[in-house]
Amino acid sequence: MFGFADILKFLVSFFLILPIVTLIHLSGHIFFVTIFGGKEKKVVLGCGNKLFSFWNIEVRKYYFWNGACEFKSLRHDNRVTNAFIYLGGSLFNLAGIFLLYTLVTQGILEESVFWYQFIYFSFYIAFFSLFPMYFSDGSPSDGKAAVLTLKNQHEKRISDDIQFRQNEEQNEPEESSRD
Repeated sequence: MFGFADILKFLVSFFLILPIVTLIHLSGHIFFVTIFGGKEKKVVLGCGNKLFSFWNIEVRKYYFWNGACEFKSLRHDNRVTNAFIYLGGSLFNLAGIFLLYTLVTQGILEESVFWYQFIYFSFYIAFFSLFPMYFSDGSPSDGKAAVLTLKNQHEKRISDDIQFRQNEEQNEPEESSRD
């Protein structure tokens, strides 16, 4: 049955594990943005008012809900590089799952509910990011954006958690999105 200890596990899951998994996902996007020469990169963890920032990471009041990464231009900007950027978050989540699974099966880390929940949330985020669909706000999932990009049918560089900021000199409105 459901008890007090289970409530503590849920709180740890939602307020500690989920933000860590989200940060790993966003780091995957930023990793590929960096490889392909992205400028003015920023990771936004959560939503609401800004609490604080360090390096290029901005933490918001509701740090456990959503996230996004922002950047301006890419030195290497084509369909393949953009697809890697869209898929980078899920690649990092999947790599985290396999690394953690290996560490537990090799006895380096002990089996625990914490690791189980980490793998669960990593799989959850990777699955729904890769599932090719449009969200209710009209933004595509990362998987849908990658498919559209490879088919050369994706005009805007935006997905559920990636925001491409236009250069100021282009005088175009900014695109916004949240994971």
